[in-house]
Amino acid sequence: MSNGSETQKAAKRKGKDKMKSDIKGFQIRKLTADTDCSMTLPGEDKLEKQTNEDKTDDQDLERKMKKEQKAKLKEEKKLKAAQKAEAAKLQAQKSSDGSKKSERKQRKKDIEEENPEDFIDPATPDGQKKKLSCQMAKQYNPNAVEKSWYSWWEASNFFVADASSSKPPFVIVLPPPNVTGALHIGHGLTAAIQDTIIRWRRMSGYNVLWVPGMDHAGIATQNVRVSSHQPLFVAILDETKPLKQSLEWNVKQIYEVVVEKKLMRECKLTRHDIGRERFVSEVWKWKNEYGGTILNQERRLGASLDWSRECFTMDDARSKAVTEAFVKLYKEGLIYSFLWVLVPLMPGPILRDHRLVNWDCSLRTAISDIEVDHEEIKEETFRKVPGYEHEVQFGVLTSFAYPLEGGMGDIVVATTRVETMLGDTAIAVHSKDKRYSHLHGKSAVHPFNGRKLPIICDDILVDPEFGTGAVKITPAHDPNDFEVGKRHNLAFINIFTDEGKINSNGGADFEGMPRFAARVAVIEALKSKGLYRGAQKNEMKLGICSRSNDVVEPMIKPQWFVDCKSMGKLALDAVLSDNNKKIEIIPHQYEQEWKRQLWWGHRIPAWYVILEDDQLKDVGSYNDHWVVGRNEQEALIEANNLFSGKKFEIVQDPDVLDTWFSSGLFPLSVLGWPDVTPDFKAFYPTSLLETGHDILFFWVARMVMLGMQLGGDVPFRKVYLHPMIRDAHGQKMSKSKGNVIDPLEVINGISLEGLHKRLEASNLDRSELENAKMDQAKDFQNGIPECGADALRFALVSYTAQSDKINLDVLRVIGYRQWCNKLWNAIRFAMMKLGDDYVPPQKLDVKSMPPVCQWILSVLNNAVARTITSFESYKFSDATTAVYSWWQFQLCDVFIEAIKPFFTDSKYESAKEASRHTLWICLDTGLRLLHPFMPFVTEELWQRLPLEEGSSRKESIMISEYPSFIEAWSNEKIENDMDIVNGAVRKLRSLRPQSDKNERYPAFALCRGPDITNIMRTYDFEIVTLASVSSLKVITENDMAPPGCAIDVVDENLSVYLQLQGTLDPEAEREKLRKRREDTQKYFPPFPFFISSTLFMFRVLAFSLSNLLLFASPIPNGSGRKHDLLSQEMNSSGYKEKAPLSIQEEQMKKLTAYLEELKIIDQAEQDLERRIHQQMK
Repeated sequence: MSNGSETQKAAKRKGKDKMKSDIKGFQIRKLTADTDCSMTLPGEDKLEKQTNEDKTDDQDLERKMKKEQKAKLKEEKKLKAAQKAEAAKLQAQKSSDGSKKSERKQRKKDIEEENPEDFIDPATPDGQKKKLSCQMAKQYNPNAVEKSWYSWWEASNFFVADASSSKPPFVIVLPPPNVTGALHIGHGLTAAIQDTIIRWRRMSGYNVLWVPGMDHAGIATQNVRVSSHQPLFVAILDETKPLKQSLEWNVKQIYEVVVEKKLMRECKLTRHDIGRERFVSEVWKWKNEYGGTILNQERRLGASLDWSRECFTMDDARSKAVTEAFVKLYKEGLIYSFLWVLVPLMPGPILRDHRLVNWDCSLRTAISDIEVDHEEIKEETFRKVPGYEHEVQFGVLTSFAYPLEGGMGDIVVATTRVETMLGDTAIAVHSKDKRYSHLHGKSAVHPFNGRKLPIICDDILVDPEFGTGAVKITPAHDPNDFEVGKRHNLAFINIFTDEGKINSNGGADFEGMPRFAARVAVIEALKSKGLYRGAQKNEMKLGICSRSNDVVEPMIKPQWFVDCKSMGKLALDAVLSDNNKKIEIIPHQYEQEWKRQLWWGHRIPAWYVILEDDQLKDVGSYNDHWVVGRNEQEALIEANNLFSGKKFEIVQDPDVLDTWFSSGLFPLSVLGWPDVTPDFKAFYPTSLLETGHDILFFWVARMVMLGMQLGGDVPFRKVYLHPMIRDAHGQKMSKSKGNVIDPLEVINGISLEGLHKRLEASNLDRSELENAKMDQAKDFQNGIPECGADALRFALVSYTAQSDKINLDVLRVIGYRQWCNKLWNAIRFAMMKLGDDYVPPQKLDVKSMPPVCQWILSVLNNAVARTITSFESYKFSDATTAVYSWWQFQLCDVFIEAIKPFFTDSKYESAKEASRHTLWICLDTGLRLLHPFMPFVTEELWQRLPLEEGSSRKESIMISEYPSFIEAWSNEKIENDMDIVNGAVRKLRSLRPQSDKNERYPAFALCRGPDITNIMRTYDFEIVTLASVSSLKVITENDMAPPGCAIDVVDENLSVYLQLQGTLDPEAEREKLRKRREDTQKYFPPFPFFISSTLFMFRVLAFSLSNLLLFASPIPNGSGRKHDLLSQEMNSSGYKEKAPLSIQEEQMKKLTAYLEELKIIDQAEQDLERRIHQQMK
């Protein structure tokens, strides 16, 4: 055999060489396995000689193979002869197959005659309605589908709201993204959710307004690790209350190196070098050039925003609103503060306050709590800090002694930030700590400057069991010490410059040193004075800026304050009041959880008055010299009233309001406030605020307080807080990790190389870059395929069921992109079956239609109802499930497959016509139902549907009517029947051998009772079609079980058999029944129901509903039965007394049905064993 094989291989090689030789001009005769060449190529003589020697053996072997082949053919003929009876039954099916072959042949011919140009959309001028190709493309292409539609929607003013409309208003203000930024996946989630809501409301008959805007985002626009001043606008509800009872306004910071980095790179200048006016001019230039990028990205996502009302938080109208708000709040006595710096706390309402902030020394600006990552340090750790050549030590507790006044010895304290001892102003002990009772009222002496440090008792801060029981107090550089300083009226000494260097307050020996260099110097100085007491490892939390990676330094900075005590009370009542609730927060758990100084922002309308006879001329030297006005003229009038008869000049405060203040006014300012415009009258208060739960206090609380105080009402009626997006592994998306996903990369697709290039353009250091690249290579081995906006939107909205976090897996988006192709093919099928001349009916006689048509309309009705209910309850994930399930599992998997035979046989003409009408209605309704989630593909497919006769259909699907529940379509009986039918179909499909999926076998339905028998006979055609069986015979318990069948149990009333050719696979059949038994047994509890034998089942079934008593033998060991909610509920304490009788009866019926099903499984297992035994004989 091997010699013959070598001969054939040699012949093949010669054939290949012949082709090469032809090219060179050689003429070689055609080569076969048993002929020689007229010319042999080099190296083949030996092989041909061996071939000739083995020729005789090969011929003998070939004869033997032919003989075996003949025997095999004879056996196959015998098998065919045994199947003649079945062949007659298959005749009809064969005819159908013949017509299918003809149809395939015709289709092949049509393909050969196709013009490729017919499948390509013609070019569409911008703003015009998209021109569609003559023929639908054979595959869904998101890029081709999603172009042109948006510009037409926008040009047609479909997004524009009418302030004079009589329709009920529905208004959302888009949380303004930063003008400096680009969309990240969080923006994609916001846009997807809000646009889904907006499109649904628009189609539901509302006068919809969705206002777009941009935030000036001061830090993001100006920062480059070189400059910034201090935080500014902080509002507190009541400083005397705990944090959870206080609505303290912190500021979200964004650290992106944009405009100032550009200045440094191109001109080697900082913003301080060029001055305020020129810097602001540069920022405006940058905004005008690049600021529209993010809004165009919103368009790419399909966001149907009213662009005619686009606004910017620093445009004239919004700036006017900010000024008016500040002045109004000031005149109403709501802007005030207290002051303490180097001096004890001074009460009284003045204009500015010094307060502790999170300070980033490399960016030189304050950051909010939301921008601080807390890193757990378990032991001594060295880490890189921006601006330092060498790594810095953390996780060490340093002990040192303070000499006591009067030579009384010393007192030892410990700290993880020993450099801050330069700003210590006290030492705290516990009042009941006997070790220090003799020191109460005494003082220690600072070893470097001689400052007296009073020893105070503070039982709130000090734990006498921790360390030495004595605590150094640095009020200006520690949050806990800050509170101690306020309680004990201590001095607040700032020892750092904005750059993080020691200032003059730290002493001449250390002045100018970077803070972590000073740490080492202070330890050496303590050692030289004999005060150093050692160091030990210490667990700690280290605050790290999430943007710059710098260690956060608590610093005290001056700020303006708004008194939110009265406003905060109104805001709290608006959400929590039982009697006067005005705002609903969704999810409801958030109802119980209720700064900065920048040049790029709104300048504070406050002026400092410098009197001619003032000794100190610096701005802010005297806190009673501030005046407030809408402009300089008003400020001059106020100054003259305050300092009548004195000579002075006024200087505007160089500080600016943080972006959260202007954003807090956004629902007011976008509608024209402070003017009472038509928009303000028609659309305020707005309907809904949709945003992330992380800015509930940063933004939402501000809007509520300012809206109620300035607008006279809450700014919105509902607040929906969406989850925060993380990567597929549950990690927070961070630029430092390189796991941030750009939605446009998902929409358009990107290679792995492209993802790497984006990382390389970021500010990641080398190690971070390599780690990020490795993670990308793991998650996106082949990059991200083009998914389109529709698939991304649908995936994001479907994720909203995931509590407060979303673990985004791009594979899910890819799955929905493939689903779009399923929709595409459904419409292609419909267009082929409807035909060019099809005209949809104006009315539909549902009752006269085939059952499958009645069923699909009924379940469509249910899908509509569930979707609308989910929308109204803000359960968007449930809405996606309702829509997806209908399209995928009911329309495509069942209905379309069930009606296909109607279009291939003339005897089904009546059913064919009804199916065409039903199909058109399903597609028209289904596309409108889906449109809010997937606007592009639904518009394209809807535009291809035939028009109704005399139709006045809307020009676009987005302004058509959203589907509503139609009572006449509901048919609960047919739905129940089809549930049984689909169950039977699934079981029959599962019985088919994996290796022979295309063969059709006879099927049998064993029915127990007349009702199920009637259903099986009524839906015989649908079952045969959907299960791909050759026939279906209905049998009863009195009939003999068909031989040679695989069996499965549908429920207690129905079992199905599939008559397979050849032998059964015993283990496979046993496994199916075993799994079915397990699935059924999980519904039974350990008490009071036990199923250990068939006899016991009959005993249970013999009991009436009123006798749910305990009896039976214990559960067999290792039964592994699970307890579901039903059984747990029936066994719960007081169930019989509390549960309504109707519920008890219903649940007993269910358990009885499960018992009957187990009985049937028992019988099926016995039948299987008997057939296996017969087969083995």
